[in-house]
Amino acid sequence: MADEGRHRILNVQRQRGLINSGICLCSEDINVKTLKGKKRTIRLMSLGHPKILAAYFWSKAHSFLIAKSRQKNSSLIKPCLGCDYSQGEWVPNKLGPLYNGTTCDTIKQGQNCVVYGRPDTDYLHWKWNPKNCNLPIFDPKNFLKLLKNKHIAFVGDSLARNQLESMLCMISTVSKPNLYYRDGEDNKFRKWYIPSHNLNVSIYWSPFLVKGVEKTNENNFNTLYLDLVDEKWANDLKNMDFLVFSIGHWYLHPAVYRYENSVLGCHFRENCTEIGFFDVFGKALKTAFLSVIERKALDKNAISVFLTTFSPAHFEGEWDKFGACAKTQPYKESEMILDGAIEEMRRIGVAELKEAKIRAKGFGNNNFRFEGLDITKLALLRPDGHPGPYMNPFPFANGISERVQNDCVHWCLPGPIDTWNEILLDVIKRWDKGKIL
Repeated sequence: MADEGRHRILNVQRQRGLINSGICLCSEDINVKTLKGKKRTIRLMSLGHPKILAAYFWSKAHSFLIAKSRQKNSSLIKPCLGCDYSQGEWVPNKLGPLYNGTTCDTIKQGQNCVVYGRPDTDYLHWKWNPKNCNLPIFDPKNFLKLLKNKHIAFVGDSLARNQLESMLCMISTVSKPNLYYRDGEDNKFRKWYIPSHNLNVSIYWSPFLVKGVEKTNENNFNTLYLDLVDEKWANDLKNMDFLVFSIGHWYLHPAVYRYENSVLGCHFRENCTEIGFFDVFGKALKTAFLSVIERKALDKNAISVFLTTFSPAHFEGEWDKFGACAKTQPYKESEMILDGAIEEMRRIGVAELKEAKIRAKGFGNNNFRFEGLDITKLALLRPDGHPGPYMNPFPFANGISERVQNDCVHWCLPGPIDTWNEILLDVIKRWDKGKIL
């Protein structure tokens, strides 16, 4: 750090639990000794102002926040605005997950990796460590407290369901969710009730967010209506307080795209203009976000909307070949670069989310909060977190064969996807404390 002697202490505030709240935008830990000779760790951090630094140290009783300024006679102290969760590294974690494959009954069978015979367990003992702030482990009691009397809905494809089931498993360690509604093939539409906190949790299958006709054996392509929202979830918006979107992989499939009663183009279809899927993906997000804004503006009830950014797959070679995703350790940041189609899908999601925030402000009320769960980079670094061949029970019971089905898209439960919900909870906590406006 620069010569600290030039900084003047402006203010000292005693705050409980400051470290666990992870409120700083950027930080640096240094070791110091107190007047009594005891060692303490001080974290220097930005407070969202270019000329203000702050430091705190932890004791069993309190955390002390010391604000210092580079600007003479300054008394301006601004609160931290948030955390960039997307930059960091996976670090070893001895504690492991909150639940396991036998204590949670909402895990989809093909993602219950330990129960299905996966022999290694190192993938369960990593924690995401953002570079510039602290990300606490998921606290189910705090989550239930913050969402008391609310309805949180997950909307999207099978990765939305994957994230939902992770959250339900962590909640179930303190309060069991009661399934009271199910519909659709493979339980694509489900609702749970948690009576201890009057909390409703639901999942809506909607792999495009917009109206779509999914491919069949007869017609191996999807048809998307990019200007029309999928009413299967949009019809229930009036009852939602928190909404988590997660889509992307179904946009890679062959498709015909329609917009305002005409064919816009296609992807991987003969005799049709190829337009790819990037621009189409953006149009669909735009339609979904705009539908939320327009409909919730009419009923005047507040809603918090999250977008989980694109979660990459880790296939190495053919999907049904032995070893398609066989790694057992995370990548280091230097080993993987976020680029190509994965980065573009992430970029589009972030851009549309930013535009939605601007549109929402135009309605002149505080009913809307939009936030991204920017997990693309941290997910890219976890090739070890997928079921792989353990999407089926004990796939090598009769020996290793050259051909075996692999799931290198979804995530083991428990597994890295639990981190998505740690970020979700941390953002909600910041909102509750007024750290993010």
